[in-house]
Amino acid sequence: MSDLARNKRKKATAGSGGETRLGLVRRARRMLRALADAYPDAHCELDFETPLELAVATILSAQCTDKRVNEVTPALFRRYPTAAAYAGADRTELEEMIRSTGFYRNKAASLMGLGAALVEKYDGEVPRKLEQLVKLPGIGRKTANVILGNAFDVPGITVDTHFGRLVRRWGWTAEEDPVKVEHAIGELIPRKEWTMLSHRVIFHGRRVCHARKPACGACLLAKDCPSYGLGPTEPAPAAKLVRGPETPRLLALAGVVDEVPESTVEQAAAKEPVA
Repeated sequence: MSDLARNKRKKATAGSGGETRLGLVRRARRMLRALADAYPDAHCELDFETPLELAVATILSAQCTDKRVNEVTPALFRRYPTAAAYAGADRTELEEMIRSTGFYRNKAASLMGLGAALVEKYDGEVPRKLEQLVKLPGIGRKTANVILGNAFDVPGITVDTHFGRLVRRWGWTAEEDPVKVEHAIGELIPRKEWTMLSHRVIFHGRRVCHARKPACGACLLAKDCPSYGLGPTEPAPAAKLVRGPETPRLLALAGVVDEVPESTVEQAAAKEPVA
């Protein structure tokens, strides 16, 4: 059996017959502690100052990079500072302002609908409860958890593409449905950690554990990862795949910094994280 096939088999059995429930909880929490060491300053990478701004930015981030959204929102927030402003927006003007984020017609409709709903039901304010948020135009469960966790400090698990991909790769769950993933991970990790867990998993997915070619040989989670070997395991090739300003610390925590040329570390640190 090839190494790849063996790792795929390990991935399929992790958290089920190949690992007890207690073992899974302990492994997940070890990985959580390692992620906290790796990304102590992990945060929402969308720029905002108010709950409304975060709601708008999160809607715009669908199928778009956070970097692009952050380029668009300063002018957008100045032009539309309140829910009422979105409700009464000129649709053509609003669409033009957000065109570069993609799917701009649908997003404009969501923003205008969101503004109208907030004015009608909540005096223009963003509500603080999940069941209220998910009934608003443009806001699903993922967006609601982003708002709750980052605008109101209410713990929530944000299951985006990176999060779902990593927790399945790590064998924390085999679920595909985002709501089921959220509940499964919520049973492994203390509630108070949910928001920061979301940020740290997403950071790791953008910087190290890439979809097509993870940096396995430069990953501080290697010893606890049932999918180790899906990417290059030699330190130098793996280090080239790591991205972002945290690169030197990530390589040090993985114990491979002495095996990687300094030029490789500098090049990796200069690369933008994957969107």
